[in-house]
Amino acid sequence: MPESAKKTILVAPLNWGLGHATRCIPIIRALMDQGYSVLLGSEGAALQLLRKEFPQLSHITLPSYAIRYPRNGLFFKLKLLRSLPAIQRAIQQEHQQVAQLVDEGAIEGIISDNRPGVYHIDVPSVYLTHQVVVLSGATSAMSSRMHQRHIQKFDSCWVPDVAGTPNLSGALGHPPAVDFPLTYIGPLSRMKAKPTETKYDILIVLSGPEPQRSLLENRMLEVFTNTKSRVLLVRGVIEDEEQIEFRENLAIANFMTTRSLEQVLNESELVIARSGYTTIMDLAAMGKKAFFIPTPGQYEQNYLAKQLEKQKIAPYCRQREFTLENLKKVDQYSGFQAWQGEQDLSRLFGLFEGK
Repeated sequence: MPESAKKTILVAPLNWGLGHATRCIPIIRALMDQGYSVLLGSEGAALQLLRKEFPQLSHITLPSYAIRYPRNGLFFKLKLLRSLPAIQRAIQQEHQQVAQLVDEGAIEGIISDNRPGVYHIDVPSVYLTHQVVVLSGATSAMSSRMHQRHIQKFDSCWVPDVAGTPNLSGALGHPPAVDFPLTYIGPLSRMKAKPTETKYDILIVLSGPEPQRSLLENRMLEVFTNTKSRVLLVRGVIEDEEQIEFRENLAIANFMTTRSLEQVLNESELVIARSGYTTIMDLAAMGKKAFFIPTPGQYEQNYLAKQLEKQKIAPYCRQREFTLENLKKVDQYSGFQAWQGEQDLSRLFGLFEGK
């Protein structure tokens, strides 16, 4: 338990797909186990998911970065550049909102998952990211410097990976040199592997910004409908209640909470998913075999997919090139090896106690 009476920590993940929110779940649980009060802060689907996981916690709605992918991934960088003024305004607005919370004495610590404006000079502020290096093609050096300037405003930067090799984030989380401290906290996952009878041949887990999430969903339905495989597709669309629809060989869920998703992951032979970092951490925690389809135009996911292919862990292909034939490659890859042991995240919270 913390030495002082129940301090309130703001945990604020970026709403860019569901990965930033889901990887905060083990941190939130650890904070609560140590007697801290947690205030959730985000917007859109990320906040909806956290409210379903932790209905007993208070929450605030932060400004939206309004990140949306183009239908053609080649134009992603251009669209993101055009969105920068709006993103910067949202960063300024969330910073003002946090300042008000601090002035009111509502929070005494901050964990921001890739929200650059969620910090305050008067309370311990942590930035959680696996992308200390931001890949953006020819502009990678510039985008990395911009991101690192934001990170410098925080008291600590937590990287959800190990410091040495082998690791999961590669160059993204292991820069050659930075002028601020990095703390490698180990991979984060809300999932645990359990011996379970196989129920599904293939589990498809979708998430991420539109319209690319829907485009991949449509492609998966086109490919797997009326095949001999037992397939469960989790759409990653947060609604009031979990629902499952059945079509021939397909089961289609709108979304799943941690307990439900953990169960079907354990029950599935193979997982098809985006190569987002949080998904990779979850699959590594479960020791699963996987096939990845990077989001078109997202350099980070392409890099991670290529790294895993080079290591002979999992194959990947482009979204428009996916066919059933691609899945035959999986047998040539090892899959992930499940982690051993439990993480002690409580060791990190001394920062909030002035230690």
